[in-house]
Amino acid sequence: MRIVIAEDNVLLREGISRLLADAGHEIVAAVAEAQGLLSAVAGLHPDLAVVDVRMPPTFTDEGIRAATLIREQNPDVGVLVLSQYVEERYASELIAGGGGSFGYLLKDRVADVGDFLDAVEEVAGGGTVLDPEVVSQILVRSRKQDGLAGLTEREREVLEHMASGKSNSAIAGTLYLSAGAVEKHISSIFSKFGLSADTTENRRVLAVLRFLDA
Repeated sequence: MRIVIAEDNVLLREGISRLLADAGHEIVAAVAEAQGLLSAVAGLHPDLAVVDVRMPPTFTDEGIRAATLIREQNPDVGVLVLSQYVEERYASELIAGGGGSFGYLLKDRVADVGDFLDAVEEVAGGGTVLDPEVVSQILVRSRKQDGLAGLTEREREVLEHMASGKSNSAIAGTLYLSAGAVEKHISSIFSKFGLSADTTENRRVLAVLRFLDA
């Protein structure tokens, strides 16, 4: 796939570029600041943008604000955010801004090259990949719980793992449940959220968005 990388640390930027190139992807641009990222996406129409949260000139939220603009203006471009921090407000807005093609990973927790490359493929393919720590911090800091009040404790656990991008089989293995039990919990979550089978959008994504909004 064609990828744009936005990372101000030159060693990390070159490292990610080499890693993705070695995996067979084309790096169409590698930039150090947010405006260069936006220009590259607008002019080169990549499949995916890998974006650092904090970039010049203030090193606060330039990168993630640029990621938000990409999600709004170029919905066909996948966005994978790499950060040392959980920017709760922006993470929630980014996830709520679309049904897929988005990822948010914490740099210090990306310990396996294969997992990172899998995340790149998942996001570029329209999926969602969220670091469990991102999901946890959004949940812990949330002040509104009414939207989840009807869920059992086990259903909340299943939904949290859904939000982190785990498949049904992965959730079953993590919670020591059968695949059938996980499916029943998910079906119950859909029912309590009023997400019927004829919902035009992806029910799993809508359930995750409800979880993050709550």
